[in-house]
Amino acid sequence: MRSAPFTRVPLTAEIPKLGYWKSQIKCQAACPVHTDARGYVRAIADGDDETAYLIARGPNPLASICGRVCGAPCESECRRGDIDRPVSIRALKRYVCERFGPEARAGRADGLVEFLRSAAASRRGHAAQDAEELLPLLRATLEGEIPLATGRSVGIVGSGPAGLAAAHDLAILGFKVTIYEMEPVLAGMLALGIPQYRLPREVIRAEVAVIEALGVRAVTSCAVGRDVSLAELRERHDAVVIAVGAKRSRGLPIPGGDAKGVLGGVEFLRDVALGETTGLGREIVVIGGGNVAFDVGRSVLRQTSIDAARTALRAADDAVVHLCSLESLDDMPADDVEIIEGDEEGIRRHNSLGPVEITTDGQGRVAGVVFRRCLRVFDDQGRFSPEYDDDDRTTIACDTVLLAIGQAADLSFVDAERDGLELDARGLLVCDPVTGRTSAGDVFVAGDLAYGPKLLIHAVASGKRIAREIYETLTGNAIRFEDVELHLALPEYRREPGYERLKRVPLGAIDAAERVRAHDATVELGYDEPAARREASRCLDCGVNTIFDGSKCILCGGCVDVCPSECLRIVSAARLASSNGLGGLLDRVLGRRPRTEASAILKDETQCIRCALCAERCPTGAITMERFTFEEVPRCPIA
Repeated sequence: MRSAPFTRVPLTAEIPKLGYWKSQIKCQAACPVHTDARGYVRAIADGDDETAYLIARGPNPLASICGRVCGAPCESECRRGDIDRPVSIRALKRYVCERFGPEARAGRADGLVEFLRSAAASRRGHAAQDAEELLPLLRATLEGEIPLATGRSVGIVGSGPAGLAAAHDLAILGFKVTIYEMEPVLAGMLALGIPQYRLPREVIRAEVAVIEALGVRAVTSCAVGRDVSLAELRERHDAVVIAVGAKRSRGLPIPGGDAKGVLGGVEFLRDVALGETTGLGREIVVIGGGNVAFDVGRSVLRQTSIDAARTALRAADDAVVHLCSLESLDDMPADDVEIIEGDEEGIRRHNSLGPVEITTDGQGRVAGVVFRRCLRVFDDQGRFSPEYDDDDRTTIACDTVLLAIGQAADLSFVDAERDGLELDARGLLVCDPVTGRTSAGDVFVAGDLAYGPKLLIHAVASGKRIAREIYETLTGNAIRFEDVELHLALPEYRREPGYERLKRVPLGAIDAAERVRAHDATVELGYDEPAARREASRCLDCGVNTIFDGSKCILCGGCVDVCPSECLRIVSAARLASSNGLGGLLDRVLGRRPRTEASAILKDETQCIRCALCAERCPTGAITMERFTFEEVPRCPIA
C-alpha cells in the first residue's frame, strides 16, 4: 500500500508595519490608558526612579491608587509570562509612587502639580508616549497649541475613579469643574468599597488633593435628587457628567432573601469605611466568589475581631465567616492572592454551592442558608448556565448573610421624561459607551454606568475620554494627534547578567494574626530598592527589536544557531502562505522568479528575550538592536 505524499503546511507570517511595533509592547497595548509600563519598569532597572514615576503617572491621574489595587491587565499580557511569570508591574508602580508621588510629598499637592508642569515645559518624556499622556497635553496647553476652555464649567456627579479622572483632565483643559458627591468623603468606591488593608486612606487623600490643586471644587454630602436636582446642575454648568458607578448590592431572589440579617456586601463595606454600626452577628455567611466577596469576608473578620476586643470577649466569642461560592476553586473569579490570604486569615471557604433558601427563626431573623451542589457554572459555550444536583443539599447555620453577587447603579435622581434622557429596559441611561454621549447634548456618562462593571483602570480611561468629548463639544475644537515614530539603533545594547534566569521577586505580607486586628493594617508589603531593581531587571524590554537588513544577510544561519530561545528560522519563501500581504510582497520582490529561489527569516516574537546574541553573531551587521519610540503629539487645528 502506498502512503499519501507528505505535504508541508504553509507558514503564516506578518509583515511589520507601523502598528505592529506598538503591539509588541504588550503591557502598554493592554492598559486601558496605555501606560508605558515597560518604560517605567526599565527606568527602575536603570536606577532612574524619578523618570519612572513620570512615566507611570503620565496617562494615569490615579497612579498611586493603581499601584495598590489595579487589576493590572498589563501583567496578564506581559511577555515575560510566556517564559516563566510576568513582571510584577503593579508593585513596581507602587514603589516609584511611594518615592515621588503625592503620598511622598507631605501634603504638598501643589508641589506635585508644579513638578509635572516643569517636566512638561522642559519636555521630559520617554520612549512611548500615547495619546493618553499627561505631559504632552499639559505642554500643549501651556504653549497655547490647545486653547483653554476658559469660562466654561462642568459638573460631575460622583467622585469615583471615572469622575476623578474626568475632573483632572477637564481642569487641565481649562474648565471650571465641580464634583458633587453624596457621601461625606471623596473617591467613591475607592474610599468606601476597597478595604483600608488594601488601599490606605492617606494614599486616596493625597491623590485627590492633587486633583483639587488643579482647581477642581468638590461638594460632599450632596445627593443629586435630594440636595440638588439634575435639572439645576444642567442650569449651573455647560455640561454634566454622570459617573455614579454601581454602589448598590444586588439582592438574592430566593425565599428569605429579605429576612432580618440579610445585608448588602457593598453597603457593609461602606459602613465599615465610615465607622458606622454594621449590625453583624457571630455566624456570618458571605455569598459570592469574586474580589468583592473576599473584601467583605476579610473585613468581617477584622470588624468582629475589633468588636470582640472592645467587649473583652475575643477568646471565647470569635466570629465564624463562611464564604460560599457558586464556582469551584479553579473557576472562582477572585484573584488568587485574595483567596490565599482569605484562607490564611481564617475564612471558611465553601465552593460549588448555590443558595436555595434563607431560613428564619420565629422573629423573622436569619437562621441559616440552604445550598445545593453546583455541578458546573458555565455551559460548553462559556455562557453562564449553572447546573445543580438538587439531591445534594447543605445547610449552614448563621445569623447574618452578606450578599456579594453583583452591584447595581442608583439612578433614582433621573426622570427620563423631565430630563430628556433615554433609559433602557434595565433602567440604565442609554449612551455611547466610548464617548459617553447621551440623548441630551449636555449630559455625558462615564465609568461602569456607561459600559458595565470593569476594572478601576477602565473607569479612569472612560473619564479621560469623556473629558475630550466635552472639550470638543463645548469649544468646537477637536484634539487630534500627530503620530511620530522612530527606530533608534542601540550599538551598545546590553542586558543585566542572568536576567533571563531571574525568578519573580515575591511580595511579602504581614502575619495573618496581625492583619485581622485592625482594618488599616496594610497586608501587602512593597518592594525595597534592591528588590525593585532586581524585579525590574526581569523585564524583556519589548520596545527593543531585532531589525534585519536583507541586503546584508548572507543566510549563514549563525543567528538561528546562537538563539537561546529558538525564535528564529530560515525557510524557503515557497513555504510562506500568501496571507497578510506576503503574497504581494513576494511577487514584487521576485518578479517572475519562483519562490523556491528565495529564503526568509522568520521570528517568533513570543519567544524572543531581546538578548542580542543574534546581532553579536551576525558577521555582516545585517541584524541590529533598535529601540522603537513614538509620541502621539496633541494638536488642535482651529477652523
